[in-house]
Amino acid sequence: MKNYYRIMLGRKSAYAEEAYKGNFIAVGFIKDKDLTHHLPDNWRDFNKEFIPIFLQQNPSKTKVAAGLACGMLWTIAKGVQIGDVVLCPDGKGGYYAGEVVGEYEYYKGQELPHHRPVKWYPRVILREEMSEPLQNSTGAIGTVSDVSKHAKEIETLLAGMRLASIVATDETIEDPSVFALEKHLEDFLVQNWKSTELGKRYDIYQEDGEMVGQQYQSDTGTIDILAISKDKKELLVVELKKGRVSDVVVGQVQCYMGYVKEQLAEQGQTVKGVIIAFEDDIKIRRALSVAPNIDFYTYKIHFKLDKV
Repeated sequence: MKNYYRIMLGRKSAYAEEAYKGNFIAVGFIKDKDLTHHLPDNWRDFNKEFIPIFLQQNPSKTKVAAGLACGMLWTIAKGVQIGDVVLCPDGKGGYYAGEVVGEYEYYKGQELPHHRPVKWYPRVILREEMSEPLQNSTGAIGTVSDVSKHAKEIETLLAGMRLASIVATDETIEDPSVFALEKHLEDFLVQNWKSTELGKRYDIYQEDGEMVGQQYQSDTGTIDILAISKDKKELLVVELKKGRVSDVVVGQVQCYMGYVKEQLAEQGQTVKGVIIAFEDDIKIRRALSVAPNIDFYTYKIHFKLDKV
């Protein structure tokens, strides 16, 4: 099955034009290592080998940063399959779009030495043409973002048409209207984090001044928000219910917490979880009564009109 990825070509798309002209996508991180014979099918095995190397080369970095970097490196070098579609911001408000047509190649001495050959489509997708959900997905922080859930819209845009309406289906979603509302809530939380109750104690995880804690990739899915306490002693997993079945949300946040505990937490750091929902949910409260390290929040929307 074809997958779709948003890929940044250097900080602020610095290498986008070069990659477009050279028909490739590329990534850096561990620059002095040819990965040709070091790309297992399982990204966990890759991370096990290369996270220590990354940390050795970057002693000031955390395990979170190392896991993120190595995961993105493996995804571009191995995880992305021939035939998959990539969207790459051009730094000018548009996205180069192309199809991956070859396996991993190493170019020693380049700033982004880990390449995959790409056949670019002639059409540049303008950000303003995208729906708001697709804009949010392609605007996520990080080198790689899986945007396959927007496949229908992307294919329509590549055909030169706007998508009149977008219908998302997910058997775990009970209330589509709440799902749509809480997709916006995530962005609101991020933008207004410091003024929220959680923002008093935690900061959304950052690396090199960039926020990497929104839509953080784990081996069991994407964490809505990964935060860290201001004293750096606790990692926080924030999951929005998004209209989904209660049992699914509780199980998902526990999976994410297990991943963070095993793969990201430094020595001495603890892990806590938070579920945020539009309204109270007795099933969630009962499930969490035996999970004291997960808190449950509801939110209220205040709407005000000011005459001008």
